[in-house]
Amino acid sequence: MRMRRRLGAVLATAALTVGIGAVAAPSAHAAPGCWTNDGGIRWYCNNVSGAPVYGIIGNNHSYPDPSRVVGYMYSNPSWFFCKLDGQAWVGGPHPTRWLMTVADNGQLGFMKDTAIYSETNPVRNC
Repeated sequence: MRMRRRLGAVLATAALTVGIGAVAAPSAHAAPGCWTNDGGIRWYCNNVSGAPVYGIIGNNHSYPDPSRVVGYMYSNPSWFFCKLDGQAWVGGPHPTRWLMTVADNGQLGFMKDTAIYSETNPVRNC
């Protein structure tokens, strides 16, 4: 009987601690923006490590191919050339935004905006 009471007290304390932790959690803030160190040629953004980089459609490098992964980005932060809006749906705060980059294997392509933690609005347009 004593063991049950002790176990009940421990579980109640744990539940209360979890409840207080949830109340005391900080509120979400907007992510800091991407930045440049070279006059805007390359933009650096914090991103998901291991995110896929998608290929391009055609030879003009203007459109992402959401059906073809050409590499992955394991670095964080990573650099990007530019952003492209109005393309295939990716979701998130910029639902049709992709960013042009070079995957870790050297392949040119696009990363989905949802794989980037930094706010991508500062990145120049393609």
